[in-house]
Amino acid sequence: MADQIPPNTSDSDEIDLLALAKTLWNGRKIVFKSILICGVIGLIVALTSPNEFIATTIMVPSSSDASSKLGSLGGLGGLAAMAGINLNTSIGSDLSPLVYPQIVASVPFQLELMKTPIKFKGLKEPVTFYHYYTDIKKPNPILKYTLGLPGMILKTIKGQDFDQNRMAGNNEPISLTDKQRDVRLILSDLVSLNVNPKEGVLTLSATMPEALASAQLGQRAQELLQQYITEFKIKKAKANLDFIQQRFDETTKKFEAAQEKLASFRDRNKSVTLATARTEEDRLTSQYNLIYSIYSELAKQLEQAKIQVKQDTPVFTIIEPVSVPTIKSNPNRPMILFIWLFLGCFAGTGIVFGKGFIGPLKNKWME
Repeated sequence: MADQIPPNTSDSDEIDLLALAKTLWNGRKIVFKSILICGVIGLIVALTSPNEFIATTIMVPSSSDASSKLGSLGGLGGLAAMAGINLNTSIGSDLSPLVYPQIVASVPFQLELMKTPIKFKGLKEPVTFYHYYTDIKKPNPILKYTLGLPGMILKTIKGQDFDQNRMAGNNEPISLTDKQRDVRLILSDLVSLNVNPKEGVLTLSATMPEALASAQLGQRAQELLQQYITEFKIKKAKANLDFIQQRFDETTKKFEAAQEKLASFRDRNKSVTLATARTEEDRLTSQYNLIYSIYSELAKQLEQAKIQVKQDTPVFTIIEPVSVPTIKSNPNRPMILFIWLFLGCFAGTGIVFGKGFIGPLKNKWME
């Protein structure tokens, strides 16, 4: 039995490729139209996309460590360390750097950052971040009436905004207006904080449409972050200091009053030898000594509390300070145009081959 000759698969593959190429050539007008339309859209998007400048600062927060606290205990701290005993009881109260991004994203932080005065080109006076993004900066009309259309409809249905000056009291929850919520979303996208947990390095970035504006926003965000972290870390020590300071002030008044009363009594009874006078003097002296001992102890505790506040206050080492960026980070207009042209080519090719597939399928359905 003669061997069967296998079919020549190269001929069929060549026919298929030629058929695909012929189909694509016949639909070249559709592909060119699709590329042209997407190219025009891409050009408009590239030209209307706002510039973005990023100002970055790198810092390392540090506070008094365990070794310094053990060292303050003298020889006892050294012996405890040699025995493997940890006498530092305040490590657990330290604020972890992993919490810092949550501080930047918190409502009080962002409300305070909205008040940052920023200088923009074309404006004579600096304006706040909130005022710029609510009254001055106009949204991109293409994005406003496409992606932003659902939000505009919802705002129209909900009605007008409440007073933007509505703020919460000390013991009341914060109530944000619609404008404040919108600006907060913008601020969350423009200001970011990255934490390197291994090295403890903080990288704070601020993005704005102008170089100087990004540097001003980044500088204020850095100062505000340092302030918040410092307040969190010294909160307990500061409360203790305030309490001791109040007691010390009260005791100081009592001590001065007892001192004056004893001195006045002695001046009036210099030559008196009566037993009642000596008894009264002993009583006033005992009161003076008692108040003086309390006064002296509170004075020592007050100095210790001040030292504790200094120890708990973190020190920020600025590795890379905020500087005005010289090169814009976005947009990459050639890349935007290239992406849209590629999408146009892909869409046109899909339409051409889709029509060739749907046509026969439609005829079979009609049969």
